[in-house]
Amino acid sequence: MRFGLHVDMRNRPDSGDSWPSHYGRWLERLEEADRLGADAIWLSEHHFFDDGYLPQLWTFASAIAARTSRVRIGTAVNILPLHSAVELAEQIALVDVISGGRVEPGFGVGYRKPEYQAFNGDFKGRYRVFADRIGEMRELWGETGTGRTVTPRPVQSPVPMWGGFGGPTGARMAGRLGLGLQSLDPALLAAYTDGLAAGGHDPASARVAGSFEMFVTDDPERTWAEIGSHLLYRGKSYERYMFEGTSLEANPPKYEGHAKENVLVGTPQQIADAITTRTDGLPVEHLYTWADHPGISDDLVDRHIELVLSEVAPLLRQRAAAPDAAPA
Repeated sequence: MRFGLHVDMRNRPDSGDSWPSHYGRWLERLEEADRLGADAIWLSEHHFFDDGYLPQLWTFASAIAARTSRVRIGTAVNILPLHSAVELAEQIALVDVISGGRVEPGFGVGYRKPEYQAFNGDFKGRYRVFADRIGEMRELWGETGTGRTVTPRPVQSPVPMWGGFGGPTGARMAGRLGLGLQSLDPALLAAYTDGLAAGGHDPASARVAGSFEMFVTDDPERTWAEIGSHLLYRGKSYERYMFEGTSLEANPPKYEGHAKENVLVGTPQQIADAITTRTDGLPVEHLYTWADHPGISDDLVDRHIELVLSEVAPLLRQRAAAPDAAPA
């Protein structure tokens, strides 16, 4: 299991932090994460959030590639139907070249109608467009042996791609297309492996990745008191933006993904135990966690990242090497 950080570059409007300062500090953090042994950095895309949710993944990925030497650089997720195949194929290939072959592109279909309207995308047909784009990019990278190819071509061939989906329809499609599945939901594994078989892929090649909602600290009780409002901010922002442009916009359903019972704030040992239990029986290749929540102090964020990479990740690697030592 490779362990990494999930980054969305959000900067609260009330933070007082300038965008150049914000991005500069995060590039330094990710350079340090590379030094501390992070296996991957995963970037996430949205548009028109008032806190600047990262809109252009591969632009930022190129900066990370230039500042790091070993960490893999992925997306979780890039909203594939919003972009042309040529655009993404060229951007991803270039970051793969700059990084020396370290990209892990993960794609999804998104859920926000305003984003599709801004990009003139086909919201209703987004699953069909997703499948088409995957095939088109493989052709443009020269993986199919047909058609015109982009230059420069990626270092990796094939490029390791992922599909980020939360339901069986998407999981089945990810399998059929031969993608890894970005979900830790065990209920989706059967649909995913069925899709692999239907697409002519060996079900034993199944590989999953996903995010684990956690914050690592030396003092869980004190830390929860300090970060609870910032987790609530993230949840409330999803409530607001998830239903924008729909009939539910005026009275959106509550989003509870970042409620206390859904985010584990714990010590490295507590976190490692929970991850071991959560991933049991899944073919996990990558696991990642939010590097921060908007508004949390720099000291807490830096300590969280340090504990994730210097204590939690080594514990998980030790257990992988000696599985009988893992908790039941």
